[in-house]
Amino acid sequence: MLKKQLMLAVKGGYGLLPQSVKTAFRKNLALRAWYGKQLQQSGLFYGFPSQKKLFALYKDCLKKQQADLAVLPADTRNYAVVVLGSNKDALRLTLSSLGQLQERLLHIYVSNEVLPALQSLAAEIKPLSDLAQQPHKWLLCLRAGEQINPNALKALPDVVEPRLFYFDWHYLDNKDKPVDAQLLPAWNPDYQLSAGYVKTALVIHQPEQLVDLSLLSSGINDYTCMLARMAINHAQPVEHVPYSLLAAGQNAQHDKADIDALADVVEPVAIPVKDKKQGILNLMWPLPTTPLVSLIIPTYNGMDLVKACIESILEKTTYQNYEILLVDNNSNDAQCLAYFDELDKHPKIRLLKYPYPFNYSAINNFAAGHARGEVIGLVNNDIEVITPQWLEYMAGHAMRDDIGCVGAKLLYTDGRIQHAGVVMGYGGGAGHAHKYFPRYHSGYMNRLIATQNYSAVTAACLLVKKSIFDEVGGLNEEDLQVAFNDVDFCLRVLETGVRNVYCAEAELFHHESVSRGLDITEEKAARFNRELTYLRTTWKKYIANDPAYNPNLTLKRENFAIKAKEEY
Repeated sequence: MLKKQLMLAVKGGYGLLPQSVKTAFRKNLALRAWYGKQLQQSGLFYGFPSQKKLFALYKDCLKKQQADLAVLPADTRNYAVVVLGSNKDALRLTLSSLGQLQERLLHIYVSNEVLPALQSLAAEIKPLSDLAQQPHKWLLCLRAGEQINPNALKALPDVVEPRLFYFDWHYLDNKDKPVDAQLLPAWNPDYQLSAGYVKTALVIHQPEQLVDLSLLSSGINDYTCMLARMAINHAQPVEHVPYSLLAAGQNAQHDKADIDALADVVEPVAIPVKDKKQGILNLMWPLPTTPLVSLIIPTYNGMDLVKACIESILEKTTYQNYEILLVDNNSNDAQCLAYFDELDKHPKIRLLKYPYPFNYSAINNFAAGHARGEVIGLVNNDIEVITPQWLEYMAGHAMRDDIGCVGAKLLYTDGRIQHAGVVMGYGGGAGHAHKYFPRYHSGYMNRLIATQNYSAVTAACLLVKKSIFDEVGGLNEEDLQVAFNDVDFCLRVLETGVRNVYCAEAELFHHESVSRGLDITEEKAARFNRELTYLRTTWKKYIANDPAYNPNLTLKRENFAIKAKEEY
């Protein structure tokens, strides 16, 4: 607490300093690193609410959801229920919550071994081995220890085609108070493969057409793995219901996905490395060929930045089938020009000249036209490689048939997160998920360390197949010359039917100043506002509801905190 108060005072004092002193401070890397470290230790780096505040926010969220559910019409559907697990006390707790449902439950299936101890509770309880013997239109799947909201099933939409639904949920503390809200994104196949994020209650419409019912056993990991198989098979009929409709008590059996079982599912298509401490898989998708990757690096002067960037690529990158296209945009420093000419002699580097006014989109489109690679890489000149295998990881994703843009985990110089996926709606436009979190933080629900799908990623380090780049017409150089061109590009790629990926295993520095201030002219401000208006107008459906986020999470900060009442 004292550290936090001290850093609040330091931040306030810094804001009062003359601009010349601030500029000198920012140029001192040692001071910047110290400042960043102190912010991390104080907890101010991402402004996450206290546990007390978080509980109050979630309590308000639940109240609003209950009010919404209360006015929904009664559900007249009939359900069969599967309850997995062998803990008899936990099973009784779940069966008790099922008794509060208004819907008609045709049969409740439990594992054969616990059936004798429970059969007296309800006549409709049957052995799990009987599940596949008769068809069911609606199937509710729970785990022992889970308690379902009495109004939960009213929240399900009416559907005709086969569908699988999953909910938000929370844990209960030892006083039965809701804690640790699990507010999930819409169906996110790569997140399922790396972290098994859907591991609890499911409702399946026409289950026989979607899943192999024989796979539902008394094990505690089958829901996670069943969804992982669907992710691998590109199954689309998976929908998220953004209501917290389930509570998991202390004896519920799903604290973490079983990554051993998850690895067995994923291993036929990717190379899984288990992180048992975090409960996730680091996945490298194998490259059936060795595609040439064309790394495009635009620059205006910036010799020191370019030198650090290119040397780190040449010296650290283990994947070797790449070319670097250094695009000089009107550099006028003689030392820089001589250095660029020297780089042009390197067998992996080509120097291109773009002698026109700065237009980030146009520069990259120009360079892409000269690229020889099957994969295009957009790279800022202030990027520096950390992970030697960054290009294997990212190219492996980029070459998948169902993947479009691939972004990396980017760190500020002081080790804080600069980019870990783009969330639409932050600030009314777009922002970076988990910005300013420490490098080794796991993030909300492991979303900082788990590879997953986001609607967009930053072009500071972005890979995409050249065929896709060409299909969507590259970056928008007419409407988005400077800002939001990467977000717009990613969303146009997303609209073609592929998914975009944040690759958590690929770490690089992005030496962008954390606190550089607003050094913009009136003309630049007007241009930025035009580009923001274009983004808001063109992509309002993603800004209103980003499928990679959750509508109950705040858009005021980039920290995955729960919305305050005034934000709804």
